[in-house]
Amino acid sequence: MHYWNNFCIFASKTDDMTTIILKSRKEESILRFHPWVFSGAVARVLLDADHRSNEPEEGELVRVESADGRLLGVGHWQVGSIAVRLLAFGDERLKGLGDEWIRGLMHERIASAYRMRQRIGLLREDNNTYRLIHGEGDMLPGLVVDVYGNTAVVQAHSVGMHRCRQAIAEAITDEVSEVKAVYYKSDDTLPFKAPVEGDKTGWLINPESPEFPESPAPDEYWATENGLSFRIDWLRGQKTGFFIDQRENRALVERYAAGKDVLNMFCYTGGFSLYALRGGAKSVHSVDVSQKAIDLVNANVERNFPDCTNHKAVTADAFDYLSEQRAQGNQFDLIILDPPAFAKHRDAVKNALRGYQRINAKAIEMIRPGGILFTFSCSQAVDKEAFRLAVFSAAAQTGRRVRILHQLHQPQDHPINIYHPEGEYLKGLVLYVE
Repeated sequence: MHYWNNFCIFASKTDDMTTIILKSRKEESILRFHPWVFSGAVARVLLDADHRSNEPEEGELVRVESADGRLLGVGHWQVGSIAVRLLAFGDERLKGLGDEWIRGLMHERIASAYRMRQRIGLLREDNNTYRLIHGEGDMLPGLVVDVYGNTAVVQAHSVGMHRCRQAIAEAITDEVSEVKAVYYKSDDTLPFKAPVEGDKTGWLINPESPEFPESPAPDEYWATENGLSFRIDWLRGQKTGFFIDQRENRALVERYAAGKDVLNMFCYTGGFSLYALRGGAKSVHSVDVSQKAIDLVNANVERNFPDCTNHKAVTADAFDYLSEQRAQGNQFDLIILDPPAFAKHRDAVKNALRGYQRINAKAIEMIRPGGILFTFSCSQAVDKEAFRLAVFSAAAQTGRRVRILHQLHQPQDHPINIYHPEGEYLKGLVLYVE
């Protein structure tokens, strides 16, 4: 009996694959195409006869069957509350499973994802930055791929996807014509205690060709988003080097920025700041606790607006900076709050909501009458109603009159699988403060 999910494991030969047998009536969510099998739904595991241990290997491809023996799908086994991330359902071409099947699946799903990005108009001369694969939203749970010009950056969030990394890289360069190189960056995304073989970072495909001479250093690469240039540091930067998910929301800031004094908190590489400057902001202050981020902001501003005199970048703690500005009587017309995830797991939600309330109250207190606040949460563990309640509480605390102008979310290249509503993680509100 295994201590972490209390199901029995037996050894049995099953089509040369380990088979996961579910408890009675636990197949309903899978029949509705939800891609996760939770450990509490598993009754027993029938091991491939070649197994020498008493449990499947993490990342192994396994079959999933109902209690009455129906084949429900195939996916990657993992240790934790989610036991299997499903890649295919029912008998969806589930014969001859193995390396060739994985390669074929990757080519098909990546081609489908690329086709969607083409059809929704993301691939343009003024935009070569987009998310190619968004996990469950593109039917490849545990995988994220961002494209910056001719380079794709891959992140695996499961051992199963880590084991498929070379097949993924080859499928990307085969199916996405403009991508010539693939960089792997999964040191911060793979399960912490997972037994991982091979490098977690480094080039998967790094060709020597005239159009990609001596692949650029990861901190010297530039990409284009809606006509603005951004330096992408996928080696040392957060996520894959840039927060692509705020592209449409940055464009909305540009629409509101004309003639305004703008404050961009948690600015990272200054995405919102550049859009505000292009939108005609009177002044823009960019604030981040990381000096490395501030250096990138300054590089981005200099590249796009070489003669800019109305931008100021500040290295400071966000809460301290807002308190100091209010004490000095400084005010702004437009404030952006885009903090890192305050809650990375459900146990931290209560503290996260207090953090959201506190930071929003500080911003609302110091915004000028008629000012606009863009406020976000990227914490998947915090649902949109809880976030909205935290912002409501912040507004009530200040006693100011506040109206919602927009309710924001992630863009089209971060699609939500209709059968997997958990994929909706980015929440945002645009508020008018009297």
